[in-house]
Amino acid sequence: MKIEYDKKADAIYVHFQQGKYEVSKEIADGIIVDYTKDGKVIGIEILEVSKRIPMKELKEVTVSLSPIKEVT
Repeated sequence: MKIEYDKKADAIYVHFQQGKYEVSKEIADGIIVDYTKDGKVIGIEILEVSKRIPMKELKEVTVSLSPIKEVT
């Protein structure tokens, strides 16, 4: 996973996997999810992020993962 902040665009993009997206859906105002052709999420873009998240919170990101259960 990779998180990028574009100061000029005031947007964050969270990459979950590499690849090319085929479909983008705006699931809420300024929140866009990119999907592969087979429906897997590649990433999420958040626009006008400085209006949604305090800038001091953007400087440090913490990720916590619980054990992942495999789907069979």
